[in-house]
Amino acid sequence: MSGQLMGWDDTIVALATPPGIGAIGVIRVSGKKTFDVMNELFPSKDLHQQATHTIHVGFLKEGEQVLDEVVLSLFRNPKSYTGEDVIEISCHGSPFIQQQVMAAITSRGVRLAKPGEFTQRAFLNGKLDLAQAEAVADLIASNTAASQKAAMHTMRGGFSNDLQALREQLISFSAMIELELDFSQEDVEFADRTALNNLIHTLSMATHRLLHSFRLGNVIKNGVQVAIIGKPNAGKSTLLNALLNENRAIVSDIAGTTRDTVEEVLNIDGILFRLIDTAGIREHTQDLVESIGIEKSLEKMRAADIVLYLFDINEITPEQLQQISGDLTREDINHLLVANKCDLQSEALQQQFSALFSNIIFIAARDNRGIDLVKQELVARTIGGQVNTESTIVTNARHYDALLKLAGALDDVQLGLDQKVPGDLLALDIRQALHYLGTITGQITNEDQLDFIFSKFCIGK
Repeated sequence: MSGQLMGWDDTIVALATPPGIGAIGVIRVSGKKTFDVMNELFPSKDLHQQATHTIHVGFLKEGEQVLDEVVLSLFRNPKSYTGEDVIEISCHGSPFIQQQVMAAITSRGVRLAKPGEFTQRAFLNGKLDLAQAEAVADLIASNTAASQKAAMHTMRGGFSNDLQALREQLISFSAMIELELDFSQEDVEFADRTALNNLIHTLSMATHRLLHSFRLGNVIKNGVQVAIIGKPNAGKSTLLNALLNENRAIVSDIAGTTRDTVEEVLNIDGILFRLIDTAGIREHTQDLVESIGIEKSLEKMRAADIVLYLFDINEITPEQLQQISGDLTREDINHLLVANKCDLQSEALQQQFSALFSNIIFIAARDNRGIDLVKQELVARTIGGQVNTESTIVTNARHYDALLKLAGALDDVQLGLDQKVPGDLLALDIRQALHYLGTITGQITNEDQLDFIFSKFCIGK
């Protein structure tokens, strides 16, 4: 698929750096008129005579008016990001200067780029597939080492290579099945059904591995919601401050001090944990504001990925904790029991709780004791081990949906093989599986889908 086939034969321009005052601003121009337009504005040299991948310093001029002294980076097609002629202008970071340069360029028939249009052109011109293009947006949005590595792996073609290997094997068998249809009167089989059985099993295993990775991918990309809940004065705000290693929540001995939820972000081993310090939950309160805070706490608890149920070990019996833990389990809430203020209790009492609960940690939040154990358990419950971003991790919900449909199509092929259905019906199921593979990498797509995907990109990328 090419930009020309889609009618994308015009030239576009956009600011590629964030708007606002800075040391420099980068303006990107792409399209067939790029060198003609910039040659008019850059009298220092004839840009048509300059080699690709070279840098040139000089003045941009609109007639006799000097707009700025700039650095031009030249990239001739097809060896550019978009596959078209591209010039990147590094000018001074004054918004006024940037606006003047942009106005001079657009006055010569160049239009402003839409969000993600440079990357969309790169896809249309075959510089990268759709999965790689979407990884560009993920890389820009990455805020941890894990999310950055996962996006880089996909952008470099790791995910696409995995899919291409699956697709090529399936295509070879599809071709043999299609060939059988041409000789249907002779009742011959060109495709080895045993080998096809083995292939479908292998493809199903690989597909389910990718589907399974989405749980980790979602964690890497979006982080983990952790709600800290418990009765008033259990030490929730103290725990939040200890986890963050700074005072971000008000700590007081007065019950009900936290009236609203307080949210902070903590990076542990490359995973973002969105910590929510909730209002203390107690059954009876006459304070309207506190009542609203308690209701918000219950909402956050039900929406959280992990709940830390914090309690004062001095003020609860094992039987009471069993009832609370049982209620959380029945509500299918992933929870960790955190016993606070353990410095005031004997080791024998801690052993008594340990014997009854496998998901319990003992801490003294005020003294910062046991906080590292809480962090370790959060990571273990989230990813169950080390993040291996050298292998493919699915982070995109669109890819996950397509893989789910692919798994269903492969199940249909397997069922057809088991029931020894005719080759024409088997071919339909194989084509369906190939279709879902193609939607991930963009080998099968439509313009509306592309517009939706790239509209989520920032302008200038």
